[in-house]
Amino acid sequence: MTDAIFDVLGMGNAMVDVLSHAEDAFLDELGLAKGTMHLIDEGRAVDIYGAMGPGIEMSGGSAGNTMAGIASLGGRGAFIGKVRDDQLGDVFAHDLQSIGVSFEVPRATEGPATGRCLIFVSPDAQRTMNTYLGAGRGLGPADIDEDYVASARIVYVEGYLWDTDAAKAAVLKAFDAAHGAGRLTSLTLSDPFCVDRFRGEFRDLVSNHLDVVFANEVEIMSLYEVDSFEAAMERARREEKVMVLTRSERGSVVVRGGETYAVEAEPVARVVDTTGAGDLYASGFLHGFTRGLPLDECARLGGVAAAEVISHVGARPGVLLSTLV
Repeated sequence: MTDAIFDVLGMGNAMVDVLSHAEDAFLDELGLAKGTMHLIDEGRAVDIYGAMGPGIEMSGGSAGNTMAGIASLGGRGAFIGKVRDDQLGDVFAHDLQSIGVSFEVPRATEGPATGRCLIFVSPDAQRTMNTYLGAGRGLGPADIDEDYVASARIVYVEGYLWDTDAAKAAVLKAFDAAHGAGRLTSLTLSDPFCVDRFRGEFRDLVSNHLDVVFANEVEIMSLYEVDSFEAAMERARREEKVMVLTRSERGSVVVRGGETYAVEAEPVARVVDTTGAGDLYASGFLHGFTRGLPLDECARLGGVAAAEVISHVGARPGVLLSTLV
């Protein structure tokens, strides 16, 4: 096996985040279920954006955030996602490349605009996301350079990407390229909404295509259709994979067959915005994992990165994470 050029290659929906604070009553007026992700069309995106209060715009996307965390930790990251040749596409590409993340997918020259995610942050720091995928829906197998994928130690895919047939084919092509080169694969389940839509397909991915799986407790309970975290954990254990299960303020649990590693959450003076908590947890975990650290230490690094990002508004690190670990 040749030496890896990248530690982690992320695949996901490339988009720009718009964040604004909102009361629960305002979410009710818009018909939004707090704390979840909603896929919306361009018309709905225009309506919601018009109803938003003052906000902050920054490059985002789940896997994009994770790659930003990898770079902040001092790792070598790459990203595969689709943007349009428009202003937001320029912003997204510049933001990644400026922090040292490789992004080489050709931009779309026609079709939908670059995607965006309209995020409402509630007083209790929960985030409600409204996602217009835009150009991101155009990602397909032709965008996957197998040699590029094979140059990373591990491929990390956001569950949000598992949507169109073309994107699914792109993901499977990347997984095959990674395994063909002796590399590893990983996926985050992303959201209960994703699990509900693709439960059977996600179970197949976990059993037959993945080496590492990330999920929070709601997602893993939904995946296995059980009523308790303990039951879900036991089902996850049978997969004989590295199953990374996050539990918000209760920390995280990593299981691999008969092994169990429970790690407490890092202390946070004040939780401001939970947007990106899971994304940055994955950054920390994968940073340790690609360096061969013990699984409990990987989980600790994940907790450090997550604690930093929830201490401020926005889903990308506010300080160099390498200074915290």
